[in-house]
Amino acid sequence: MDDDLPSGLGPEQFSARIFGSAGPATDGGLELAPFRGVRFVPEVAGDLAAVTTPPYDLVDDAEVGRLLSGGGHNIVRLNMPRAAGESYREAGETLRRWLAEGVLTTDPDPALYVYEAAKDGTVLQRGLIGALGLRAEADRVVLPHENVFPGPVRDRLALMAAARANLEPIFLVYEGGGDAARIVDDAAREEPLLGFRADDGLTHRLWRIADPALHARVSADLRGKQALIADGHHRYATYRALQARHHAAGDGPGPWDRGLALLVDSTRFPPHLGAIHRVLPGLAPGDAVERARKAFTVTEFGDENAAVRALGDARGPAFLVGGGEKPYLLTSPDSAALARVMPSEHSARWRCLDTAVLDHLLIGDLWNVPENENAIEVVHDDPSAALDRARRAGGTAVVLNPLKVEDVLAVANGGERVPRKSTSFGPKPRTGLVLRLLDLEGDR
Repeated sequence: MDDDLPSGLGPEQFSARIFGSAGPATDGGLELAPFRGVRFVPEVAGDLAAVTTPPYDLVDDAEVGRLLSGGGHNIVRLNMPRAAGESYREAGETLRRWLAEGVLTTDPDPALYVYEAAKDGTVLQRGLIGALGLRAEADRVVLPHENVFPGPVRDRLALMAAARANLEPIFLVYEGGGDAARIVDDAAREEPLLGFRADDGLTHRLWRIADPALHARVSADLRGKQALIADGHHRYATYRALQARHHAAGDGPGPWDRGLALLVDSTRFPPHLGAIHRVLPGLAPGDAVERARKAFTVTEFGDENAAVRALGDARGPAFLVGGGEKPYLLTSPDSAALARVMPSEHSARWRCLDTAVLDHLLIGDLWNVPENENAIEVVHDDPSAALDRARRAGGTAVVLNPLKVEDVLAVANGGERVPRKSTSFGPKPRTGLVLRLLDLEGDR
């Protein structure tokens, strides 16, 4: 796994940089409670590789159509119903109907689940899925590092309230190495509850831990610990919004005080940090390049692969702009232009982040594109996918380098957050392996 870490950080250094200066957790630290998991029944739903997907924000409408063409039980019917032509209310009704029809089954007793993703026999990630206790940021227990858009939070809140369910886990890392890690490894030596190879090239496996004594040991080991949100900032904000809604209504403590989460020990399985590229469907590539010349050095390339390699070799903020006939590399942003548009209330390190320069100088100033989820689409990790999507839309793709781990951690530890959609930690948990219903008895 060390080779997957940017900047040469080994597992111990990664964890130390995250949690070493985060400040102490308050009120007991992390809580990961067992819950009654809801799972697909392969004999009824079909091949698990065909009915589960990557997280919702990695699946575009075209992919939804392809997934639905293979049968009617894909998880996108529940977590992306509008792309399937259905309302959120209908998604909730579909969820309950699938339970009644035996497409989904509910485990009889509360459990924690061990999730593993492996490639070619190498385990890339292994952790615990449970019901995460929701905490205020001031408690320093669940640590965000990235800002969120209000639109996706409103959208996920509407779906979560209508479905009365957590349909996919968020992804967190913590500094472990203790008893919980031993329990996870012991479980993974047994026969898995389910396992399959998906079209992402990974083998996904799930185990169930139902022994209350093991739950108690996990709880004791997590006491005093902190976790960093690696992926799922919008869903965590949605969990907190749903919790606030119930508390404002006078509902008191309940299942809305927790949210479905995968918790991974970063001392054993440190995540890979990738980039999140942008696609601007309403901006023509030629127009984008000409406007960028006002503040950047622009280099034309005849080959996209060569342009991507040059982007990786660039020093300082740099961007590959494509979608038209040729790709262009933008480098050396003008210092006077940066001083004019970059927000002075942020630290010097924050103002030098590629995503900060992208948002404020390119997207906000030179291109004058509104910063919202309708005008800006995102593509995780894959430059070719971003460029292809831009070509199909007649728009502009912006390919970025990944942020450096040390920059993300330094910004977070300084009390700031990196700009929205700056980091793509992975591998991300598969959606559809296990769901959590908010109204199940026994979910405590």
